[in-house]
Amino acid sequence: MRFSSILLKLCLLCMLLSCKPGKQEHHVIRIGMASDVHLPTMHDAGYRFQKFIDSMNIAKPDFIIELGDLVTPAPRYDSLFDIWRSYNGTKYHVIGNHEMDGGYSLEEALAFRNMASSYYSFHQNGFDFIVLDGNDKKYPDEKGYRQYIGPQQQQWLRDELEKKESPIVIFSHQAIGNKGGMDNAEEIRKILENHNAQNPEARVIACFNGHLHYDDAEKLNGIWYIHINSMSYFWMGEEYAHIRYSEEVDRDFRWIKYTAPYKEPLYTVVEISTEGFIRIAGKYTEYVGPSPWDLSYPEEHKNYVKPQISERLLNF
Repeated sequence: MRFSSILLKLCLLCMLLSCKPGKQEHHVIRIGMASDVHLPTMHDAGYRFQKFIDSMNIAKPDFIIELGDLVTPAPRYDSLFDIWRSYNGTKYHVIGNHEMDGGYSLEEALAFRNMASSYYSFHQNGFDFIVLDGNDKKYPDEKGYRQYIGPQQQQWLRDELEKKESPIVIFSHQAIGNKGGMDNAEEIRKILENHNAQNPEARVIACFNGHLHYDDAEKLNGIWYIHINSMSYFWMGEEYAHIRYSEEVDRDFRWIKYTAPYKEPLYTVVEISTEGFIRIAGKYTEYVGPSPWDLSYPEEHKNYVKPQISERLLNF
């Protein structure tokens, strides 16, 4: 009896220790990311995108996401989208500003991607994810490219944030951070910061974007704002024109000469853990032909204009 009593006490003690307050289950998620493939500009976009999909088939992240400026709904570009469709894992889109080039509507771009809405949310592996659309109009007859999140989407964002019970990650095409962000980036950041002040357990930890073809990460008021570099090139502009491929390529893809193309495609796998870190896998290549600096591009951009996605370990 005495031995049984001791054994029972030991079992109870083990149970109490295993259930002690403060013990927390940690979650990890791995995300394959690519941005700004730009098929109408880049002559070998199909090769680049296939390399990304092939790599993700090996890496097997929990999901992949492309951060916009992939391709328009034009039938002649459907072969690139076939590459996307060939990936059997979970995958998501962000709508970029070039998705509607050639006179296509947002509705056509969404239908092409089988998307119900250009902004949405989902939950996976202990994290909440919110996808935003930075192409709202400031006023009804606004023309051209836009980088703005309007009142209706802002209210939707507030409502979504209120529902979340896990750490939150946000995806957008246009940047919400300080560098070349949306026209009302500060207003959007204030929504996120106000939420975090009231919800420390379900706070926004990071925002990922494409659009500017930068390699950069900055932390503002407790939130990481991370630029995922273009898969294909850095856009410089007409004053820096330089033919880097054949005359045939230049004839058929007339915008390439205004860019600094990357020799190999850039993409990454990002690991996020509730233990408090974001790990970004590095990928490095070189320019095809002269670098922006060889063509006298302003050196003030040198810190984030690079043919790479830098390896980073960010704490939150």
